Amino acid sequence: MNHIVINSRDQLLRLEISKIVYFEADGNYTKVVMANKLKSVLPLCLSNMEKALSTQLGEEATTFMRVGKRFIINRRYIYDVNISKQHLVLTDFSLFAFQLPISKAALKSIKAYLSHSME
Repeated sequence: MNHIVINSRDQLLRLEISKIVYFEADGNYTKVVMANKLKSVLPLCLSNMEKALSTQLGEEATTFMRVGKRFIINRRYIYDVNISKQHLVLTDFSLFAFQLPISKAALKSIKAYLSHSME
């Protein structure tokens, strides 16, 4: 499956997995940011968004990684993990570069994951 569908009372969104850069918690809602910089607000909290990804995508859900309480990121776009500056840069090297404020603990876990996956 290369799409996830979010269906609510008033809206249906069909999101292409490879174009999703990150999800960000916004109270009881989740903001999704796409590679073309289009942003949408989804009527799900971030933990329910995480469950929807897992349910709809199965094994492909590993494309995404929960980072702290606030973000779910697309692993494919990780570019810079900077622990001292407490930010993470996600980019495709042509259309976008997003810098996200992330806690040191969460950045350390991302760095450890990436270091381990490269071995």
